[in-house]
Amino acid sequence: MYQVWYRNLKVWLKHIRASLIGNLGQPFLFLLAMGYGLGRSVPEIEGLPYLQFIAPGLVASSVMYGAAFEATYGSYTRLTTQGTFEAILMTPVSIEELAMGEILWGATKGFLGGVIMLITLPLFGVMPDLWSLALIPILFAEGIIFSALGLIMTAIATNYDFFNYFTSLVITPLFLFSGIFFSLKALAEPLRQLLYLLPLSSVVELSRNLCYGRIQDDIVLQLTDVAIFALVCSATAIYLLRRRMIQ
Repeated sequence: MYQVWYRNLKVWLKHIRASLIGNLGQPFLFLLAMGYGLGRSVPEIEGLPYLQFIAPGLVASSVMYGAAFEATYGSYTRLTTQGTFEAILMTPVSIEELAMGEILWGATKGFLGGVIMLITLPLFGVMPDLWSLALIPILFAEGIIFSALGLIMTAIATNYDFFNYFTSLVITPLFLFSGIFFSLKALAEPLRQLLYLLPLSSVVELSRNLCYGRIQDDIVLQLTDVAIFALVCSATAIYLLRRRMIQ
């Protein structure tokens, strides 16, 4: 597992600048456009100026994009075009170790993007509380969720175009409807409960509350949701990749 992760790290370090710019570009642009632009005419939400309201959620979205795209386009390239997976399996590495190595690598890439964005928030006038340090392991757990989801798509994909469905029908709706840009608490009860079931919603809530030192009563439930998503998605990804590789 570690060998797979380390192999991907060494390859990534050769293209680190382009990779980071690609992962961080969209969240930073949304922070500028929505926070500084639209935020000037939007009233406070949950007691926070709009820029401060959306910033923690965009940190979480940065992790999602980085992890999901690495485990789709990156992993699929290693699976098909490069034949890297077959070469790795010729060594003592098992399919389970290969899958977990890929999941942890995708989580690492997403995590790095999220941490970099979190660190740079003060440049935009957003000052996170010391409680934001507790967010670091949560961001990595989020990375595992979306890296595993990406690997699930890789395991069933037949070509690169297949990932357009994943981006359009999964990633983009999660980005828009997980409470990054509006408060889920203001919605009607049935819709609110439905959106809270999305894997990104709990992370967005945790990110916002921890960034500003707001410890809510439901933090244990939210942490449990993140852990369950990580375990279920990882187990599913391992199963589907094993089925793909032994065909």
